[in-house]
Amino acid sequence: METRNLRKERIGVVTSNKMDKSIVVSEVKRVKHPMYGKFVLKTKKYTAHDEKNECNIGDTVKIMETRPMSKSKCWRMVEIIERAK
Repeated sequence: METRNLRKERIGVVTSNKMDKSIVVSEVKRVKHPMYGKFVLKTKKYTAHDEKNECNIGDTVKIMETRPMSKSKCWRMVEIIERAK
């Protein structure tokens, strides 16, 4: 029996939900600068699949890597961790 590889998971904030069944999730990382030692904020945006259109802007969500669903969409929303206030 074949074993599946582990899927990457990310936690981020929904920045756009204007598309049908799709959301844009921003992940913010604090990275230490290699020379100066200062912590810098790096932002990465992912386009994720939201089957039921249940996410709103500002929600904190967990996304998981999946097969390519379109040109730019290869992540899917797993769960909503926290709703926007």
